[in-house]
Amino acid sequence: MNKNKKMFEVEDNESIAQCLDRMKREGYSPVRRMEKPVFNEEKKNGKVEYVPAKQKIVFEGRKND
Repeated sequence: MNKNKKMFEVEDNESIAQCLDRMKREGYSPVRRMEKPVFNEEKKNGKVEYVPAKQKIVFEGRKND
């Protein structure tokens, strides 16, 4: 990845606004937002099912000039 770009993940104990503030303090501006599902494995009747647990939000930041 380019040295002018960095990925910022919204932590479990953090709001989106707090993550954006953290990006700003480090000198980055958001250029893309990505959402990825997180699944849990659950066994039901001997079968493994994948159940959505939460959504992981990741921002791509570009270094401010």
